[in-house]
Parts: sequence; structure tokens; C-alpha cells
Amino acid sequence: MSMIRRQSIISSIVIYMGFAVGMLNVYFFTKEGLFTPAQYGLTKMFMDISIMMAALAGLAMPSYIFKFHPYYNYHLPARKNDMISWALLIGCIGFLLVMLAGWIFKDLVIRKFGENSPDLVTYYYWMFPMGLGLTLYTILESYAWSIHKPVLTNFLKEILWRLFTTMLIVLFIFHVITGFGVFIKLYAFTFPGIAIVLFTYLIATKQIHFTFKRSKVTRRYFKKIISLCLFAYSGMIVFTLSGVFDSLVIAAVLDDGLSKAGIFGLAQVMTSVIQAPQRGIIAASIAHLSKAWKDKNMQMLQKIYQRSSINLLLFAAGIFVLIALNYTEAIYTLGLKDAYLAGFSAFILLGLTRVVDLGTGLNAQIIGTSNYWRFELVSGIILLAFMLPLTYFLTKQYDILGPAIANLISQGIIYNLIRIIFLWKKFKLQPFTPASLYAVIVAVCCYAICYFGFKNIHGFAGMFLRSAAFIILYGGSVIYFKLSPDVQPVWQSIKERMGV
Repeated sequence: MSMIRRQSIISSIVIYMGFAVGMLNVYFFTKEGLFTPAQYGLTKMFMDISIMMAALAGLAMPSYIFKFHPYYNYHLPARKNDMISWALLIGCIGFLLVMLAGWIFKDLVIRKFGENSPDLVTYYYWMFPMGLGLTLYTILESYAWSIHKPVLTNFLKEILWRLFTTMLIVLFIFHVITGFGVFIKLYAFTFPGIAIVLFTYLIATKQIHFTFKRSKVTRRYFKKIISLCLFAYSGMIVFTLSGVFDSLVIAAVLDDGLSKAGIFGLAQVMTSVIQAPQRGIIAASIAHLSKAWKDKNMQMLQKIYQRSSINLLLFAAGIFVLIALNYTEAIYTLGLKDAYLAGFSAFILLGLTRVVDLGTGLNAQIIGTSNYWRFELVSGIILLAFMLPLTYFLTKQYDILGPAIANLISQGIIYNLIRIIFLWKKFKLQPFTPASLYAVIVAVCCYAICYFGFKNIHGFAGMFLRSAAFIILYGGSVIYFKLSPDVQPVWQSIKERMGV
């Protein structure tokens, strides 16, 4: 657990450094006089559609790498390991098929988005370079996680990619980039950029080798690999579609769709800050989960499950409350467009969804690395069965609040409940301890104290006082009540370094 804790902490620090850069980018995107909400919404749509392209083109290669890397690594020398060679080749073939489908169905895209989101049609083909870059990066990232390089991949994706975007924004502000059309075309090549960096690193450090001669592991597990990929691919499509469907519906059915996608996008960006620790813990834990299943170490699985649950819940609840305390005030104080105030209610519901999701721990990763990975597809289909119609009808009824309601009901509650019940019934694994309830109580109490205590103080002073008071109260309570066994060693280490 100490290695997982160390890598999770470092990865989380890297991710939050990336979010600091990301928040700077969001500030420029949403500040009065620079970009319009529709232009910011278009960058959000580029990202969402690229994610969908990567899921379609990847053909479940990340799941293949996560599940079978321990077997390849154990039975083969590095130069005979053909796993990454086949994964990248299949990913490239998959993307060629995605490009072909994109060309065939362009008229459908024009019909669905042309009226409410015309810029999406104008720059339609420029989304494909970004999709290719994300496809290749996702496969390389999965391999890097499996060889215990989560910090590197988090740096590239969370910091370097955002720095590329920052550079483009600065060049746009100073008119070196002449016009938004040039900006969005260059923005499309940011993910290919970090994919090239990661690929170059793996080659230079000789941690990746290429051979297309089928190894004994590939031959031995071929049927299982195909079976895994078929089910994991379907599950990945389901999960990815559930993550981007709300933005697609907003852009397609609401008047001035890209502007509202931009407003909704700001709320999503804020909730993605809540998810940051999850990325670090997943990156650090995935190889250990695979090995624990291989060794049939149920005690280790339960330990990782419960530790991830309480740690993620503490982080998620704290960050959610911290943002909720300052969301509206920050828009006024930082001079953002007033239109973004409309996203606060959506943020609250999306934020609660993320708190519930993180509070249930690594249930998706535990199922995905087990022999019951097929259940991910079953639970994903159930998720879509609720989410797609709910999102569509609630969006038409409640505007951008509709997708947030649909997310909370389908993903936050139903989806996670199904997976918790499954893991308990099959393996007697469950994520909660009494500390889970205490964490929620502490977060609610600290919110109430800070909200009512500083309600009438505005501007930077109000934001600072509310934030400082909450961090001291919440952090102090977590340490005092010993709500997580992983917090205490970190706190002791901090005190020792400070000489306390």
C-alpha cells in the first residue's frame, strides 16, 4: 500500500498542478472580451468528440494491456513482448475505420448540429487529428501505467497538454494567431503532440520494443484476449458515450447550442477538479489490482477497495464544498461573463454525482481486472438505458440542468449501486467503513459554518476567508478524527519535515 499511496500522492500533486494551468485556461476562455461562450463550447465539443473517437478506434486495447500485461511481462523477455506492437497497430486500424465512418455520416452530423451549432460543422474534419492523438496516447498511457509510470503520463496529460493550450491562448490574445479559425485548427494538434512526447520517451528509455511475431503468450491467450476485447470494447463505448452524451444533446437540441455547451462545460470542468485524485489512484493501483487477481489475494483487493473509497471520498467532498462555496463569487470577482452563472445549479448536481462516484472507490477497476470483466458491459448497458432517454427529455424540459439531473440519477446512484451489490454478492467486497459516514457529516458541517460565517463578505477577501476557514476546519477534522489510515502517515511525514 505504501507504493500505491506514494504514487497516488505524487500523481495527485501533478494532476492538481495541471488543473492550476487548466483553470488559467478556463479563465481566459470565459473572461469577458476574449472568447465567446460558443467558441469555448467548440473547444469542449472537440474534446468530447475526440474522447468518443478514441473509445471507438482503440478497440479495447487499454483493457487488453491492463488485464494481460502481467502475463506478458512474466513469461516473455522484453524484446519478444509483442503486446504493445499489436495494440498500436490495431488502434491505428481502428482510427482509419473511424475516419471512414466520419466521412460517410457527415451529412447526418450536418442535419443534427447545423442549425444550433454551425461552427461544429465548419470545423468538422479538424476534430480527427485530435481524435488520432488521443487514441494513440490512451494506448501508450495504458502501457506506461502497467510498467509503473503513472506520474509521467499524468504530467503529460494534465500539465503539458494544458501548457500547449495556454501557449495557443497567449498567441491568440497577442494576435500572433490571427483569428479563432487558426486557433482551433492548432488546438486540434495538442493531443498528437503529447502522444509523440510519450512515444519518444518510451523509445529513448528502451521501455518499449516492437515485434509482430506472435509470442507464445498471444497464442496461448488469444481466445481470451478476443473475448475480453469484445466485451470491454462494448463496455468502453457505453461508458464513453455516457460521459459525452450530455454535451452532444445540448449542442444538438438547444438554441445557441455551442454557447450553452460552453456554460455547461464550465460546470463540468469544475467537477473534473473533484475527480483529479481518482485519476492518480487509478493510475497507481491498476497494476496492483491485476496482480492481486492473478494471485487470488482477496485481502489485498478488499484493502485497496476500502482505502480508495475513504481517501477518494475525503478528497471529493472537500474539493466539492470548496468550489461550491466560491463558484458564484468567483465569476463576479474574476470578471467572467455573467452567462456562466447559469451553470451553478448544474455544477451542484454534477458535483454530487462525482462525490458519490469517488466515494464508492475503485469498483470499476476491480471488476475490470477480474474474471468478471463482462459485468462492466452489463452495468454499462443498464446505465445507458437510464441515461440516454433521461438526458434527452430532461434537457428539452430543463435546459442545461436536465443533463445534470440525468447524471445524478443514472450514473451517481443506479450505476454505482449495481456495481457495489455485484462485488458484495460475488466476492464479499464492499468499500465502506464508519469513517465514510463521518466524512460526509464533517463536510456538511464545515460547509455550513463557512457559508453562514462569511456569507456577507465578497470579493477576493471573501473567497480567501471562506477557503482558508474551510481548509483548516475540514483538514483538521480529518486528521483529528483519523478518518483515513493513509492521511496519518502523510501528516506525520509533513510534521517531521517541518520539525514539529
